[in-house]
This record gives sequence, structure tokens and C-alpha cells, in this order.
Amino acid sequence: MLKLLFFTLVFAVSLFANKVIYFNYDNIPKRVIKGEVFAVTLKTLSTVRDFDDIVYSFKNHPGIKVLNEAPQREKKGKYFYDTFHFLTTSSYAKLPDVTASLIASDKYNSSTIYGKKLNVITLNPKKNFANIIANNFEILEYKTTTYDNLHNIVIFIAQASNTDIKALHFQNVFKQGRESVQNSYEDAKITYFVVIDKRIENFRFSYFNLVKNRFISLSIPIVVDDDSVTTQSDLKPRDQSHDRLKIYIAAAVTLIGLILILWRKKYIYLIFILLPIGYILYLAIPQKEVCIKQGAKIYLLPVSNGTIFEITQTQFSLPKEGSIKGFTKVKLKNEKIGWIKNEDTCTY
Repeated sequence: MLKLLFFTLVFAVSLFANKVIYFNYDNIPKRVIKGEVFAVTLKTLSTVRDFDDIVYSFKNHPGIKVLNEAPQREKKGKYFYDTFHFLTTSSYAKLPDVTASLIASDKYNSSTIYGKKLNVITLNPKKNFANIIANNFEILEYKTTTYDNLHNIVIFIAQASNTDIKALHFQNVFKQGRESVQNSYEDAKITYFVVIDKRIENFRFSYFNLVKNRFISLSIPIVVDDDSVTTQSDLKPRDQSHDRLKIYIAAAVTLIGLILILWRKKYIYLIFILLPIGYILYLAIPQKEVCIKQGAKIYLLPVSNGTIFEITQTQFSLPKEGSIKGFTKVKLKNEKIGWIKNEDTCTY
């Protein structure tokens, strides 16, 4: 019996002697919300002084997405405080089992700790929930222009903290999408567009504020701006479908003016000739066309890395509807309006 106790003690001491990393979860949230980004800090101590780095690997973490495997590190005395960000993806979630290892010239044993189950809360939001759970979510800029006869398009830039901003999504909109995103979880920015019914006067939605622990409502007033240069997204082309009829009417007015001049001998009636003739000449000017290269991307909005809704299969020409820095606005054969990067245009 004494021999067994002795060998057990020796084995335990040898294991303890080989252990060079001591660490544990320093702070664990009391509760998390499904869809929330949260931070967890590991407090780590190494008994080895000469090493290059401490690295971690994560296993067995159902309901959790690890957002950064390289920690944000702060050293206090002998201890390393390494912070990681996780995203809760399910109503059941467990912190990862973490293995810590030293990167050093000599080989040392790694150490492992086991994660605990988290208390996960699932929200029950209203239909206008934007799928954002954050410390803060703020609209920085927005513009609204005409999309078609039934819809307006709203493009906005938003800034948020402590969130997965790529999760932004709206219900009951005709079309939506990301134009660009700067995602750092702690401080993120996104450019987003939504196509909504023309009858909507205010685009209202909500997000969940983690600091205030409640839903916060936001609203974008719908004020349609038709300035094709400054708004970057005027989608209303010149309508040429009735140009022939307009020319006939203008010609008839010109003929009436000519008859009045010959009949009344009053040259004031020249106005009935000059104005219609000028209008006829304006309508008769053919709309400029732009040559588009094969494989050119046609964008919904004139924004770099924006939404692409068509790629040209051959080289062809389209009517030019306008331009803005770096982009040319064109009217497609299906009457849709798109934007081509100037580098994708060509000359014959």
C-alpha cells in the first residue's frame, strides 16, 4: 500500500514538474445573447522565461464561433492577459477547450483547460429587427433616390461597436445588400442599400443595445433626391419612348405659327416657330452610346466593390445616361439602369 502511494506521488510530481504553462479563464460572462459578440480573457503564466510566444488552439465549442485566434495581449507583471472574441451562434453554447503551448527553442508540454457551458438567451424581436446586437449602432449618412416606378433605393453608412456587422439584414424589403464593410468587431462600419416601397415615408428598424439591454428604434426619413451627380445613384433615365410623338406635336405647332405669320403679318408669332424647332432639334439629337468591354461588371450603384447584377458576355454598346467620377451610367436592354467602371469602357 505504501509502495503504491509512493509511486503515485512520484508520478504526480513528475507531471507537475513538466507543466510550464498555468492558465485559466479570467472572466466569463454570466449570460450571452444568441448573435452576440463577446470577449473572454485568459490569464496565463509561464514558468519558462526564454520563449518566443504563447499560442492557443480551440476545440469542442458548439454554438461558438472563434473570431480571433491571435489574442489581444496585455502583460501585467508575470501574467499575460490574452483576450479573444467569440460569436454566439446557437441557443446552446459552450466555451472552447483551450490548449496553450510555448513557442521556444526547447520543447515543453502544452496545457489544456476545459470550457464551461454558457447561459444563452434568445431574443424575440419584432419584424423590423435589423439582426444587429451591439453596444451601439449609428447611421452616419444616407441618401434616397428613385429605383423604379414602384420603389425607392436607400443607401446608408452605419457605424457600430462590439457586433458582427455583416449580420445586418432587413425583412420585408424588395432588395438589399452590402456595398462595402470595414469589420473589426469592436468598431465596424458598413455601406448598405435597401430597395423599398415608394409609399414608405420613413424607413424604421431596430437593433438590440447591449449597454442599455433593450431594443433601440432608428428611422431614416425618405426624401428622394434626383441629383444624378451628387447622389451617386440617380436611377431615372431620360424617357425616349414618346420622342416621335413629341416631334409631330412640335412640328404641328411650328406649322400653325408659320400660318399665323403669313396671315397676320406679325413677327411676334416667330416664337411659335423658333421654340418648337429648337425642341425638335433637341429630340432629334441621338443619345450618346458607350462601348462596353466583354466581361465588364455592371453595378447597381457607382460604388467600388458594390453589388454586381450582370456581367457582359460580349462587347457591345449601350445608351449613356450620365457619369460620375470613375463610373458611367448606362441603360440596359431590359430598361434597367446600371453603372460601369470607366476602365471597362472601350473605343471603336
